[in-house]
Amino acid sequence: MINDTKYVYMTQVMKAMAHPTRLFIVDLLNEREHCVCELQEQIGSDMSTISRHLAVLRNAGIIDSRKENNQVFYRLLCPCVLEFYHCVADMNHKRS
Repeated sequence: MINDTKYVYMTQVMKAMAHPTRLFIVDLLNEREHCVCELQEQIGSDMSTISRHLAVLRNAGIIDSRKENNQVFYRLLCPCVLEFYHCVADMNHKRS
């Protein structure tokens, strides 16, 4: 059935990854946990934009956060998404 929850969830994850900034965030979080201020420094966008991107990734179950004092740290919760990420990158190299 096309409305199977598995396909709905997979679509949500793919949509969450379908933005260059969010792919960059996933890449950064693959290296290690980052606080919001570090992500802002790396990305160069304002805090509200970064927060929206993080919320999309968190709602899809790709990342998670923890609060330590006044800082929020993000980590990659589901590193298997990188397999899809690398697959698409490989496809792009084959087209070139």
